[in-house]
Amino acid sequence: MTRLTRFIRTTAFKLSLLYIAVFTVMSGFLLVYVAENTDHLMSEQVVQSVDSELKGLADVYVRGGVRDLVETIDRRSRHPDASLYLLTDFAGNALVGNIARLPTTVLEEADGGLRRVRYTRLGQDSEDVERQAMVRTFELRGGFRLLVGRDLGDQLRFSNLLGNALRLWLIVVIVMAAITWLFVSRRVMKRIDDISATSQTIMQGDLSGRLSIAGTNDEFDRLAVSLNAMLDRIELLMQSMKDVTDNIAHDLKTPLTRLQTRIETALRETNGEEGYRTALEATLDESDQLLRIFNALLHIARIESMAPGSVMEATDLSRLLGEIAELYEPLVEDEGGKLETDVPEGLQAECNRDLISQVLVNLIENALKYGRPADGELVIRLTALEEEGRVTVAVSDNGPGIPDKDMSRVLERFVRLEESRSEPGTGLGLSLVKAVARLHGGDLRFKNEAPGLSARVDLKPVTPASSRSGHEQGGITGDPEER
Repeated sequence: MTRLTRFIRTTAFKLSLLYIAVFTVMSGFLLVYVAENTDHLMSEQVVQSVDSELKGLADVYVRGGVRDLVETIDRRSRHPDASLYLLTDFAGNALVGNIARLPTTVLEEADGGLRRVRYTRLGQDSEDVERQAMVRTFELRGGFRLLVGRDLGDQLRFSNLLGNALRLWLIVVIVMAAITWLFVSRRVMKRIDDISATSQTIMQGDLSGRLSIAGTNDEFDRLAVSLNAMLDRIELLMQSMKDVTDNIAHDLKTPLTRLQTRIETALRETNGEEGYRTALEATLDESDQLLRIFNALLHIARIESMAPGSVMEATDLSRLLGEIAELYEPLVEDEGGKLETDVPEGLQAECNRDLISQVLVNLIENALKYGRPADGELVIRLTALEEEGRVTVAVSDNGPGIPDKDMSRVLERFVRLEESRSEPGTGLGLSLVKAVARLHGGDLRFKNEAPGLSARVDLKPVTPASSRSGHEQGGITGDPEER
């Protein structure tokens, strides 16, 4: 009973009822329209046939009198068709014709009007079989009465045929609607049950559940694809949140412990004002490092939560990379290196200028810290080119590169390949670059050039629909994050 109630409340059941009602009404209207017009057409044909017979018999009567009229009616009455004839004298006695019996009032009302009557045909029907006909009755000179008509048997049979067709059609419509409802309801309910089951799994905490796709590309498949993409995004955000929480719990434990130990040591030891000042300065430096880590994590979270395409603008990469090169060239030269650029003139991409600037700044500073060759001069190159429908921006150096086994690990948060930790940093710089790359529909890719390392980020080229040029956008913003 519960399952039946559930089916009755489904949209498929309601749509099936609506289909039955609409199709029944339309079919009934069509059949009734056809029947009415066909009946009207056949009635007109009967009238025309009766009038034609009357005209012919009237001509015979005018030319040859009653004798020729009787002979003509007798000859025509012998044909087994739908025409009816009857000629009576002034006393009502039948002289000639093919009608055995009909109401007496028909002959008495010889006004030439068209009327529907019941009659018995002479020589073909038994006494109890009545037919219907359309007749006209006229009174002739000498008291004679002439009846001419047309049998309606064919018209009535056709009307009955249409009526039976209508009833049969309604039965077929109802049966087909029921079959359609069973098929649609079972199919729709199965897909909806799958969606409900997946939703229950997700609500229980398993974000890996996805909606099944039948491969028919119908509305349920399109809905499943959209929901699965949404679930992928939610799972990524939840996993990012979990990673941030785990990383904070793991990587901030040591500096917090160190901070607590330094304070306890300062309170326990009596080193005077100078000792307390030194302890407070060290504590302040540790606190600044913790704040930098938190700010970097929040910045990455904000980037990962952005909707792709919501912050994109047409950007002149030639100008952007030129500004960054102009900013960092003195710093690289102070470190004993050289900064080179290779960007085609007029190269544009659809991106977020500020975020791409920060990506390039992070990659350049990583190259400054870790891309120095064992011997020789450090060379950092900024390049950009358009290939295969994408714009690729790259920062490369001529240093030792990254071991293949660490290519994926270096993108994780708080991972630093420098075991000594002699260089300042949080291990979040490349995580930020990776988040920005994903926001732009690409990824951060590393390639060992032997010597050196190349870090590449893909961007979307500018389309004609892009509304603004990068010449109108602001400068470089954001704080660089270190690897």
